[in-house]
Amino acid sequence: MTALLDSDLPAASAAAGVPLTGYFTTDQARWLWRLRIGQVAADPASAQWIARAAVAEPEGLVVGHAGFHGPPDEAGMVEIGYSVAPEHRRQGYARAMLAELLRRAAADPAVRTVRASISPGNAASLATISGFGFAKVGEQWDDEDGLELVFEVPANRGPHPA
Repeated sequence: MTALLDSDLPAASAAAGVPLTGYFTTDQARWLWRLRIGQVAADPASAQWIARAAVAEPEGLVVGHAGFHGPPDEAGMVEIGYSVAPEHRRQGYARAMLAELLRRAAADPAVRTVRASISPGNAASLATISGFGFAKVGEQWDDEDGLELVFEVPANRGPHPA
């Protein structure tokens, strides 16, 4: 993440084990890396939960990043986060990322609930979570993103669509 903040794609790609693109050094991505570096410094165990490069197989093509906002909280809740690079959108990658995040959450006995917070104007993300069993449980205000609709699904609800 430090290499990404320094816009050193060769070093970041070497550390990630996959060729990363400029999408990982955009202003929006850099904000995320700054946040996650601080988070991992405060809680090293959170590193296994946060954003990872999303790789389409078998091509090995990096299409974006996905992960959780952190480890499960005291109630067993994790919040998902994913982003698809613009040139790879509308090809099913976000749904595949979401399916993998839900699989990962269901595999951990400490996780009971998976949350998604989405801007009401983000039609693409609202469409992405449809069909995965998410139910709207409320709204919240995010200082960075404004109004968000909050959705949750039990982590162990069984197979999720791909």
